[in-house]
Amino acid sequence: MKLRLDLLEHLTDQDILEEVLANNHRYKPEPLFSKTGVGSLSSASTEERAQEAARSTALIARLKQRAAASGKKSSRKPSLSTKL
Repeated sequence: MKLRLDLLEHLTDQDILEEVLANNHRYKPEPLFSKTGVGSLSSASTEERAQEAARSTALIARLKQRAAASGKKSSRKPSLSTKL
């Protein structure tokens, strides 16, 4: 999932939980998961990738809406140049 960094401050726990639950079926723990804490994600199908893109687009739209409602502009700060 790609997310604009300027919108991260408007991300909620519920948004994260929804994405986790959407991908949870792909998670495969290793046989010794309780000892190693290691697992892996199986590859996503073309349909799952399309659903992920749709969820990402919807999430960005919700975050933009939240940003507008809070009155903050989503702009990036210009980088300072070290050249003299």
